[in-house]
This record gives sequence, structure tokens and C-alpha cells, in this order.
Amino acid sequence: MLETSRNIVLIGFMATGKTTVGRELAARLRRKLVDTDEEIERRTGKTISQIFSQYGEGYFREIESAVVREVAAQQNLVITTGGGVVLRPENVKALKENGVLILLKAPPEVIYQRICVKNGRPLLEGHRDVLKRIKELLAERKDAYNVAEFVVDTGRFSVEEAAKLILNYLKNYREPR
Repeated sequence: MLETSRNIVLIGFMATGKTTVGRELAARLRRKLVDTDEEIERRTGKTISQIFSQYGEGYFREIESAVVREVAAQQNLVITTGGGVVLRPENVKALKENGVLILLKAPPEVIYQRICVKNGRPLLEGHRDVLKRIKELLAERKDAYNVAEFVVDTGRFSVEEAAKLILNYLKNYREPR
């Protein structure tokens, strides 16, 4: 069984349901939810899109890493992350020190449908063929997402089902050696 002090960390590409599934997990486990993107917005007073457009991705990643270090040092949280958090090894290291990394994934077409409902994805702005760009980014990040200990396809499962799968995994969790 998962130690109660260990964080549950949801990683994955944009629009795979990290925040939604994270809320469900936090409610079921009676844990505090921390969304790193929301924390960045709260601290800077700017949206993620504004940060990207005004200062660029590099600046955003610096703030993101600082937030990750701080949040990862806490205990007993459900942490939801931005899609690119795994691109920096120091983020992965910090999150793994006291957390279980769970990857939420979905097929590119499902991600595309979800994104069409919600605007404001900085890495997709200005691209004519958004589905093609999603596929490119997924391919670029494929290896980076391999740091997860457990994977749930949110294209196949509802929020409730995904949370249940994660909870079942955590019930039988054994510390990696």
C-alpha cells in the first residue's frame, strides 16, 4: 500500500484529464490537490498563455521548475502537472523523490477533440494543422513520459473509472527497488 505521506503525481500530455482525474482522486483520498499550472498562474498573476507569449517557453519552464521543487517537497498531495513538466530531468527527480508518477494518456484524436472545446494552448497556437502538431509533440515527448510507474488511457475510461484504476494500483503499490 502507498505510504500516506507519498504524493500522487499525474503527468501526461495536455488534455489527457490530469486536472479532472486529479480532483476526483483528491476527493476520494481526502488529500489536497495542487495543480502546478494553476499555482504558476496564481504566483505570476498571468495565464500560462500570457507567460508564453510575453516571455517565452524558457521563462515558463524556469517558473515551472521552481514550483515543482516547492510542491514536490510537500507530502500527502495529489499533484497535477503541465504536459511538459517531464521535459526537465530535475522536475522528474523532484517529483519522484516523494511521489508516485502516474501517466494519463489519450489518443491524438481524443486530445484534439478536447482541445477544440478549450482554447488557449500556447504550444498549439499558430499551427494550421493542430492534430498534426499534437502528434509531433506526442512523438517528441514519448520517451520523457516513460518515467511513469503506471499508465491510464483516459480515452478509454471515464474520470471515475480512471480514478478507480489508479486507486486499485495504489492499494497494491510496492516501493520500486
